[in-house]
Amino acid sequence: MTTTKDVTMPAGATPPASPRIKPPKSNRRLRLGERTAPYLLILPALVAILVLLGWPTLQLVGISLRKLDLRELVSGEMVWVGFENFSEILSDPEFWEITVRTLVFTASVVILTLLLALLMAVLMRHLNPVVRVILQVALILAWATPVVATTTVFQWIFDQQYGILNKTLAKLGFESFIGHSWFSTGPSTLTVIGVLVVWQAVPFVAFTLYAGLLGVPKEQYEAAGIDGANAWQAFWAVSWPAIRPILTMVTFLSVLWDFKLFAQVWAIRQGGPDGASTTLPVYMYLKGLAGNHFGLAATAALLMMLVLILLTARYVQLLVRTKEADLS
Repeated sequence: MTTTKDVTMPAGATPPASPRIKPPKSNRRLRLGERTAPYLLILPALVAILVLLGWPTLQLVGISLRKLDLRELVSGEMVWVGFENFSEILSDPEFWEITVRTLVFTASVVILTLLLALLMAVLMRHLNPVVRVILQVALILAWATPVVATTTVFQWIFDQQYGILNKTLAKLGFESFIGHSWFSTGPSTLTVIGVLVVWQAVPFVAFTLYAGLLGVPKEQYEAAGIDGANAWQAFWAVSWPAIRPILTMVTFLSVLWDFKLFAQVWAIRQGGPDGASTTLPVYMYLKGLAGNHFGLAATAALLMMLVLILLTARYVQLLVRTKEADLS
């Protein structure tokens, strides 16, 4: 049996320091594992991104630096031309005209989509359950219809001779629309395509914004009403802060989707009449597959990718600012 002996310390004396105990190596390894674990977890996703996106991008860069027409493609000859493809594309007035047209078309379609979707989301929040379910079913049907099928229906609607739109307008007294061609000019053709795109894009954006509105407690609206706020003031004070981050997200997604739109533009009039409704994706297709100038098509694709990267950087910047504003 061991005994302990009390040691009396004189007043004012400093007790001796206890010997420093080194942490066991297992604890060091544990902390090291905790620091490296997040990187190990994202490593498979990072490798997948590099394989699926990085390698095709490098291939695209390589093709853009080559002359790759049908002759070179068949013979397998490697003809490096450096930045001649970029010089040819950037010096082409048609490219800049199509770029401006694509940007204007994308901005118009995105703005109209967001406005209509926001209206639908607010309506779904305030309608009675029966009408809300009918509206939601209609939106889902419009969203679920395949692109080619919807495009075919719109071609029937806007047909010059047998379209239901011209016949309806003529019966309403607008006789000038009898036999009216909606595809005779580029702006009118793009207008029809824009209506088609908005028709298909509104349901997703509306349901996304509606989900954000459902997350706002009813007590906040009641408090705004008690403070004397009308419906418009309650929307800006209560609803808008809740859906603003969601609206930023769907705006970014809509810009990406509409900027690289191809199927609807090509199915309506193949970029016609006389190329007046051609957008950048159609231009890239005409240069590449239709014109057998794959090097030029790769260059156009890289320029489109650069625009999308700039848009993505802007979105990330807005997202970071929003997070900082929420934390402050």
